Amino acid sequence: MRWDAQRADRGQLALPGLVRTVRTPEFADITFHEVHAKSVLNRVPASSSMPFQWTINPYRGCSHACTYCLAGDTEILMRDGTIRPLAEVNVGDEIYGTGRLGNHRHRVPTRVLAHWSTVKPAFRVTLEDGTTLVASGEHRLLTEQGWQQVAEGMTGQPFLVNGIRLVTDVDGVVEPRLAVTNIEPIGGPVVMYDITTGTGDFIANGVVSHNCFARNTHTYLEFDAGRDFDTQIVVKVNAPEVVAKQVRSPKWRREHVAMGTNTDPYQRAEGRYKLMPRIIEALADSGTPFSILTKGTVMVRDIPLLAKVSKQVPVGIGVSLALVDRELQQRLEPGTPSPQARLDMIKRVTDAGLPCGVMVAPVIPRMTDSREQLEAALAQIAEAGATGATMIPLHLRPGTREWFAAWLERERPDLLDDYRDIYARGSYANRAYRDWLGERVKPLVRKYGLQGSSFPQGSLPQATPKSPPVASEQLELMLQQNVDSFN
Repeated sequence: MRWDAQRADRGQLALPGLVRTVRTPEFADITFHEVHAKSVLNRVPASSSMPFQWTINPYRGCSHACTYCLAGDTEILMRDGTIRPLAEVNVGDEIYGTGRLGNHRHRVPTRVLAHWSTVKPAFRVTLEDGTTLVASGEHRLLTEQGWQQVAEGMTGQPFLVNGIRLVTDVDGVVEPRLAVTNIEPIGGPVVMYDITTGTGDFIANGVVSHNCFARNTHTYLEFDAGRDFDTQIVVKVNAPEVVAKQVRSPKWRREHVAMGTNTDPYQRAEGRYKLMPRIIEALADSGTPFSILTKGTVMVRDIPLLAKVSKQVPVGIGVSLALVDRELQQRLEPGTPSPQARLDMIKRVTDAGLPCGVMVAPVIPRMTDSREQLEAALAQIAEAGATGATMIPLHLRPGTREWFAAWLERERPDLLDDYRDIYARGSYANRAYRDWLGERVKPLVRKYGLQGSSFPQGSLPQATPKSPPVASEQLELMLQQNVDSFN
C-alpha cells in the first residue's frame, strides 16, 4: 500500500517506529517522518563484492530533490527497437541505456527498475536538427563536456547554454553531437515522468538522459520512487544514539563502516537534524574506521570535526581516476570529468588533512596498462597528495562484453586474441593478467609512496576476497557522488 492510500485509509503513515510527522516552512513541500530505528548499522549482503561489510544511512529518501524528469510524450527507445512514450513505460520493461566501450558510448540493454511522475516547472530544449525535449530544470543530459542540467539552479551544477552539444544516439552508436539552439521556460507546472534503469541512464528523444539510481530503494518502505522519494523523507532521529549503543557492544568488531552508499548523509535535511556530527563522534570514540561519500555541501560544516577524528580512527574518501592524459581520456571516457578536475579535487581533500585513496579504474588491457601510462597516472595522483592507489582491471559484464567485443573487432582487431584469452572464463580478467598487472604496478606504487589505501591504518578486512576487485562500474557509481561534492 503506497503513501497516498495509507494516508486516505488511516490518516497517517504506517511506518515502523514513527514518532511524528513534521513539515516546516524552510522545507517547502517536504514532509519529514521522524522515526526511532531499532538498528542503524546495516550489514552488506555476503554476496556483494563491495570492500566493506557495514553501512549507515541516517536518511531514507533525499531532500536534494534531484527530480530528473521529462514530459510524458518523450520517446523512449525500447530494447526491441520500438519507441514508447515515457508515460507508458512500465517497471520491468527492457529498454536501452548506454555504456562506455573504448572511445565511444554504445547502447546497452537494461531494465526499468522504477517509474514515477511529478509536477514541476518545465523547460523546452531545442536542438539544431529540430529535436525538442521538455524537461525539468534539474534534469541532466549528456553533453560533450559531461552531464549538465537543463537550467541554472541553486545546486551549482553545470547547466546547458546555447551552442553546447548533446550526445545523441544514431543506429546504435551513441557518439554524434547536436548543438542546443534554444532553452525556454514553459509557463506553468507540467506533469512529467522519470525512470530508474540498471545503467543509470536511458535514450530519450534520441538524447542520452540521466536518472537517479537510489530511488527504487524508497519502494522498500512502501513509498513510491517518484515524488515520495523527494518529499517524504524518513529521518532516523535516534541514529546517533543507536549507533553509539551498537558500537559499544562487545560483539562489535570495529569493522569499516561506509556512509553515503544509498542516500546522501549530507543532503539538505542534515542541516536541520545535525545527525552526522554525533554519528561521526560515536564511530570515532569506539575506534570504528569509516568513509563518507557525498555530494552535499553541508559536509563543509563537519570538515574540522572530520580532521579532528581522523587522528583517532581512519577516515576515508575515495576518488575514481582512470586516466590523466586528457586526449586519451576524451577518446576512452567521453562525458566524464576531466583528469585535472579530479586531480584538483583530490588536492582539496588532502589539504584538509583527510586521506584520499584513488581507484585507477578501469585499467584497459593492452590500451592503458603500459608502464609509461601507469607511471604517468601515479605520478600525478601522488603529486595531488593521494594517500593510496588501487588498480582495477576492466570488468566486462554481459551486455557490455558483447558491445566491447564488437568495438574491438571494428577498432582494434589486433587485440581480439588477447581479449579472448584474458576474458575466456567470464566477466573478470583472468588470474594471469591480474597477477601480471599487479607485478607491474607494485614497484610504481612503491616509487610514489602510494602503498596505502583510503584507510591508512589497515582497517579494512584482510580476508581473501571471494571474487576479483570491485567492478569498475560499481566504483564509479559510488565514487561519482564524492566527485560531485567538490565540483
